[in-house]
Amino acid sequence: MSEVVLYDYWRSSAAYRVRIALNLKGVAYLAVTVDLAGGDQLTADYHAKNPLGLIPLLEIDGHRLSQSLAIIDYLDAKYPEPALVSADPAERSVTLAQALTIAAEVHPLQNLRVLKYLRGPMGQSDEAVAAFVRNWQGIGLAALELQAPESGFFGGTTPNLTDVCLVPQMYGARRFELPLEALPRLVRIDAALRELPAFAAAAPEAVKP
Repeated sequence: MSEVVLYDYWRSSAAYRVRIALNLKGVAYLAVTVDLAGGDQLTADYHAKNPLGLIPLLEIDGHRLSQSLAIIDYLDAKYPEPALVSADPAERSVTLAQALTIAAEVHPLQNLRVLKYLRGPMGQSDEAVAAFVRNWQGIGLAALELQAPESGFFGGTTPNLTDVCLVPQMYGARRFELPLEALPRLVRIDAALRELPAFAAAAPEAVKP
């Protein structure tokens, strides 16, 4: 079997999700750093691998897979245990909706390329950009707080896809200094998840070059 290769950046929330999923599934991989701050993602060589120029990118089983939730879906199908989404259609739909609240509604608006556009062509100050990010983080996470369980994880006794997406997003919330007092359930779940080995080993501070 060929080596599994993850094109990664330590502070990328999307790559963080995939690191967690790989760890939960027990899949060993080689991490190749794509320095987003340094512009590695803009090179012709990287665009030849991933035309959108984003990370993560996973090379596995002769495939090049992009988009974090699509990568995790592949991993969940190939390595069924532990399952990250339910086989029950309704439960699966709820989990996907929660995960997409983060991956499609919140996270894209804190991406580096969006922030650079706001600061550059749009002429916004660092303070205005941070306020923009916190606004959308707050809206999305407040919605998840209303759906969060009183005990356990979103996945119950074991993490599911929502949990895999939550921890990187809470990292992003702390990075942009979003007040968390109104999110006690999410804070509790995030703290408990970060104690798990698969999550701890994927954390930015654990993988930063």
